[in-house]
Amino acid sequence: MTQSTLTAARLATLVAGFDRSPAYVGLADALRELIGDGRIGYGTRLPSERDLTDALGVSRTTVTRAYAVLRESHYAEARQGAGTFTRLPGGRTRALDRALWPSDVGNGVIDLVCAAATAPPGIAAVYAEAAADLPAHLGGHGYFPAGMPDLQAAIAATYDARGLPTAPEQVIVTPGALAATAVVGSALAGARERVLVESPTYPNAVRALRTGGGRLTTIALDPSGWDLDAVTATVTRHKPRLVHLMPDFHNPTGLVMSEADRERYAGLLARHDAVPVVDEAHHLLALDDDARAGTPFASLAKDAVCVGSASKSIWGGLRLGWIRAPHALVDRLTRARVGLDLGVPVLEQLVLTRLLTGDLEPLLRGQRARLREQRDAMAGALAEHLPDWEFRPPGGGMALWCHLPVAGATALSTEAERHGVLLAPGPSFAPEGGLDRYVRLPYAIAAPQLVEAVRRIADAWAVVTSGRLGAPTPPSGSEPVLVA
Repeated sequence: MTQSTLTAARLATLVAGFDRSPAYVGLADALRELIGDGRIGYGTRLPSERDLTDALGVSRTTVTRAYAVLRESHYAEARQGAGTFTRLPGGRTRALDRALWPSDVGNGVIDLVCAAATAPPGIAAVYAEAAADLPAHLGGHGYFPAGMPDLQAAIAATYDARGLPTAPEQVIVTPGALAATAVVGSALAGARERVLVESPTYPNAVRALRTGGGRLTTIALDPSGWDLDAVTATVTRHKPRLVHLMPDFHNPTGLVMSEADRERYAGLLARHDAVPVVDEAHHLLALDDDARAGTPFASLAKDAVCVGSASKSIWGGLRLGWIRAPHALVDRLTRARVGLDLGVPVLEQLVLTRLLTGDLEPLLRGQRARLREQRDAMAGALAEHLPDWEFRPPGGGMALWCHLPVAGATALSTEAERHGVLLAPGPSFAPEGGLDRYVRLPYAIAAPQLVEAVRRIADAWAVVTSGRLGAPTPPSGSEPVLVA
């Protein structure tokens, strides 16, 4: 719920049944959960103490002390002469996704924000081989706005192998999946057109999709899967031009869309002339024997635009992504792509061409085995140190999506940093606010670091739930954990 002013009567309805032992603590806890989950929007003016006292039938002291707790825990602020307004610890959109501003960490700090693994064994040799091929290309200008032909063909072949026939000219190579998403947003969604995204979703993709000025609309993604009745209602009402979805190992939930839902979703978008933008960055990261990506969504939706990436399945430093588009949209997308840049480095394209035309499976098996071990280590540590946290072990992808017993993910991220762990709380993945009872925990670093990180998070969570926010606690443990 987002509004500039909240009436006392409405707030009394929202907090009905709050714990009254003692009443001021119960009221403050109920308000923090409502603010953290987004049911009371950021910057909303709360009722006056007098009005809320009358609406709740409590003493003025109860409301005064509850508002004081909100201010002390950074869920509200008092503005002289104006009243009390909601806020969140760290601000509306605290920059907790360091993927936006990459930086090294040290001094024992563990980064659980960036969901990207280190390079697999053997990648250096592929770079060396590609460098040996480079002289043959130095006589040309080096600009390939749609990608080097050999790489376009190699990427197209991966779609052929998945049962989605693709010609090389349908592929546009970009400097990463985010750049690919920005090209799609710039080309296909103008300022008066709607862009539908899921919540939760990857926040950088949302920003990229709005490059052309498209207006954002969200649809909640249930922890158990896609609610296609709700999607149908939203698409029918808002008539979006683009619909962004991640059907395979969704980021951050790890969900995989069923075959029946894919068919129904594709048919729905076709009937409403909405273009699916299908993010497939994680589709190669199936970790369990019974887990796999589903039928390519574009096999069911002929107008779908697919976005792929080498960064998650191979290495984040290999900054290459691509667009797989229907023939009718290739020229339009290519023109938009040239408006952003004229191509990606030749050496990186040679590296990826070698990887895709060689035997990539051993490398992927190694990546999956490492991620599987790390996932299981983190899940075990959570069961030991935070047994009341809930999560569904994903069959693939790179992160656990954890449901907290009470709202407080944003406060936890602030406190965890004092304990030497960087976290991305649920609101970072909620384009229009909320999800403060969730936190994403990537398992992309070594298992011992993950176990230590969970232990520190448990210490930070104890501070948050005890109400002792802001305690200057150093990283725990006798030895600093080194971050690769």
